[in-house]
Amino acid sequence: MSFNRNLSLIKENVDRAIKRSRYKNTVEIVAVTKTRSFQSIITAHNFGIKSIGENKIQEAEKKFQLLDEMPGLTKRFIGHLQTNKVKKCVHLFDSIDSVHSLKLIKKISTESKKINKKTPVLLEINTSEEKQKKGFLKNSVEEILLCFEQENVEIRGLMTMAPFTNDEILIRDSFAFLRQLKTELSQILKTDKLKELSMGMSNDYEIAIEEGATQVRIGTTLFGPRT
Repeated sequence: MSFNRNLSLIKENVDRAIKRSRYKNTVEIVAVTKTRSFQSIITAHNFGIKSIGENKIQEAEKKFQLLDEMPGLTKRFIGHLQTNKVKKCVHLFDSIDSVHSLKLIKKISTESKKINKKTPVLLEINTSEEKQKKGFLKNSVEEILLCFEQENVEIRGLMTMAPFTNDEILIRDSFAFLRQLKTELSQILKTDKLKELSMGMSNDYEIAIEEGATQVRIGTTLFGPRT
């Protein structure tokens, strides 16, 4: 099936999920282009995709050397970021969507200051509490609040990945917790700047949208199986 057809079907599903949701958010499709060819990025951009997601610094660096010809494309880092790769990540990406610790955001702050950049970020929350996943724990609100004190970073919202299960109730609970946490943080901080809820991927994005997602990260359903 063609990319255009895949994207059309996804957009139809997104629209239906928005109608089912009580939150009625505008939802951005982030095309997950990790391990995909540079041509895949071109195709996505040509069909109106405004954001792509990569999770490997070295792979992204090779692709991004050619991206000057694609104005308006937001390059998002969505993988596990090691502190020794922060400097390069801050230079390469428009947004870091997987900030999983206070230590990491402090490093991003330091590197952003050096180049006089204010780096947009999303805080990654381990809502499933699975040990193999990174992210702030569900009960670490005090640590999360310290992130907002860091200079040269702009926290725009939260991100999570659903638990590794087919149980829709557990998946929905994971997304609902992220939404509730965003509301709690906004109330504590007295801010309306936390706009983004990045949650939902190819197999669960409709549930995520029903629970208030503003961004969904889609790879396989959009591009097809990896070869």
